[in-house]
Amino acid sequence: MMNASAIPQLFLRLSLGIGFILPVLDRFGLLGAPGEPNVGWGNWHNFVVYTNSLLPYLNAGTAEVMGALATIGEILFGILLIIGYKTKLAAIGSFALTLAFALSMLFFAGYRAPFNYSVFAVSAASLLLATVPLYKWSIDAYLAD
Repeated sequence: MMNASAIPQLFLRLSLGIGFILPVLDRFGLLGAPGEPNVGWGNWHNFVVYTNSLLPYLNAGTAEVMGALATIGEILFGILLIIGYKTKLAAIGSFALTLAFALSMLFFAGYRAPFNYSVFAVSAASLLLATVPLYKWSIDAYLAD
């Protein structure tokens, strides 16, 4: 009998992973230029300005470092979740990163911002993924056999 959580966990892993990778591509300008449809930032500078708006207590240089660290985390978590390697650890990291992002949005962009962009839902989904006992169709499952 197939594990009832096999397909939902795969869908959740892929959704979260792709949800991390696409914004990274956007901030590097790979999804289009600033102002084009479906482009949030379009370049690194616009992303850093946005990051600084969520971390207004930091100077611009420090905000850029924080944006770079967040970007590294998003790339790492995105890839790990998609391929299903160290999934539980990636899900916990994803939870922490998105919770920090949601709380910054809540305090510095207004109470509706993290809900309009479903950041708390993504954070909760990451935490839920960390509780899944078996990550079928993953490198983790392959290595466990």
